[in-house]
Amino acid sequence: MDFKVGDKIAVLDDVIRGKVTEVHPTKIVIEDEDGFSYEYAPKELVIIRESQKELSKFSDIDNEFLSEKINETSSRKKTIKFKSTVKPDKLPPMEVDLHINQLTASTKGMDNYDMLTLQLETAKHKLEFAIKNKIPKIVFIHGMGAGVLKTELEYMFKNYNVYWNDASFQKYGLGATEVKIYQNPKN
Repeated sequence: MDFKVGDKIAVLDDVIRGKVTEVHPTKIVIEDEDGFSYEYAPKELVIIRESQKELSKFSDIDNEFLSEKINETSSRKKTIKFKSTVKPDKLPPMEVDLHINQLTASTKGMDNYDMLTLQLETAKHKLEFAIKNKIPKIVFIHGMGAGVLKTELEYMFKNYNVYWNDASFQKYGLGATEVKIYQNPKN
């Protein structure tokens, strides 16, 4: 092969590409893209006439494994994605049961403050999850009791862009609060 100064070349047994800077009878000096110089025997080099990207446009792929991969990815792209026709207002709300026996296996060693803190932390975590995932409604089932948990929940809701009221009496009785999340808060 006849090499000339300025030819684009690639090294056969290495991942080096560059340009010819010097031509000698027994060695060719090349400079890679980073500016480093190397010496190789002419039989270790090949001239790049067309870029690989250009060549691949015209090549006929006859590799059965590659053809399978191409067919597999193209068949995945053709899968139909279904959209829900149910409007967000009509979706059933996310329900969170805050009864202490639903949150922990045993209340042994917990006083009322610890139980209330666990319930409020769970409620806060679930509310933030619903906001992050654009869930429009969430129902907190807190029970009737003395109303301490319900009062604390309402105090917590004031820190978020939500509207709350008593949940459906028919479904939950008096011990639940429904929260509607405004998805586009106005600052």
